[in-house]
Amino acid sequence: MTLDIQKIRNDFPILDREVRPGVPLVYLDSTATAQKPARVLSAMEDYYRLHNANIHRGVHTLAEEATGLYEQARSSIAKFIHAPSSSQIIYTRNTTESINLVAYSWARKNLQSGDLVILTEMEHHSNLVPWHILAAEKGIVLEFIPVTGDYLLDLDEYQKLLTRSPKLVSFTHMSNVLGTINPAKDIIQMAHAAGAITLLDGAQSVPHFHVDVQALDVDFMAFSAHKMVGPTGIGALYGKKELLELMPPFLGGGDMIKEVKLRSFRPNDLPYKFEAGTPAIAEAIGFGAAAEYLTSIDMDQIAQHEHEITNYALQRLEEIPGLKIFGPAARHKGGVAAFTLNGIHPHDVAQILDRFGIAVRAGHHCAQPLHEKFAIQATSRASFYLYSTRAEVDILIEGIYRVKEYFD
Repeated sequence: MTLDIQKIRNDFPILDREVRPGVPLVYLDSTATAQKPARVLSAMEDYYRLHNANIHRGVHTLAEEATGLYEQARSSIAKFIHAPSSSQIIYTRNTTESINLVAYSWARKNLQSGDLVILTEMEHHSNLVPWHILAAEKGIVLEFIPVTGDYLLDLDEYQKLLTRSPKLVSFTHMSNVLGTINPAKDIIQMAHAAGAITLLDGAQSVPHFHVDVQALDVDFMAFSAHKMVGPTGIGALYGKKELLELMPPFLGGGDMIKEVKLRSFRPNDLPYKFEAGTPAIAEAIGFGAAAEYLTSIDMDQIAQHEHEITNYALQRLEEIPGLKIFGPAARHKGGVAAFTLNGIHPHDVAQILDRFGIAVRAGHHCAQPLHEKFAIQATSRASFYLYSTRAEVDILIEGIYRVKEYFD
């Protein structure tokens, strides 16, 4: 069974727009942020129109309705990643804040000077900078699993690093530049065998294929709503209950406490002890609606569609003289195609493609060390999702040829 792409595209109002008169949008930047279906937009609008109230505080009708919608969304998100309990889903602003929560709460309590944290060379800045800050503050040691010449992680070198008894292994499930899908379950099993805790950056995996936190046995996982057809400004941290219960609060304020006295306080139960202040209520409801929408389509079918589109895109891109693709073979990657065009800066490529309505990303994509490894400053990046079509790939290819003609 294949996806009904036209039916899916009809769910996304923005895909019908023209970026300028007579120039329809060709959106190939879903790795940066995905577009939103009407179901998500309606859920958020309905909250503001019909149920707008603060949560966990009032006993009036609107407050109880808002609280119910907010917590139902948490349950939908937990089900989406197969978390054992919705109390293990902590609302945050995004993947970045989720990783920082682990760094500031779990790591500051449990790591000491000289303790080893293993990362990889393909990490987003969100999974680099928090650990740099902690290294400067506490003297922890950072080491990195290398990326091989065929754009995969060097697991032999990882095995050598594990002999040094790391305390934490934190890595991306799927690279936002290379598209490489890392063997998360194997990496996690190896880390646990060495006595390490694991943190998975699921920003690029959770939206695109089925991720089961129990099957992976991961200790923490961070992900964002806006990558998975939900709103911006909200994400989640999943954590094993025994770890979350021992972690101190991340922020202090309202709703994260059971009791406050002038000289002391007692934190709230999970998940609320990590959720200080009035949260992004409408966004949480939209997050839940996004999880329900993707579930209704089937993640395995979404992954299959993306694989087919990506494979087709890579074949077409390889036809273009002077174009170099960064990333492994299609069987090892998700819906990302980062490339350079000989003699033309990636920003120029993206800017000229935009004249034809084609939205791609250009830059180092918040993965500067990875670009430095391959001795390049930037790449252009086309990325694909459940609403992407072969026809859009063909328009991209035609657009790149027109870029070449312009500079030639």
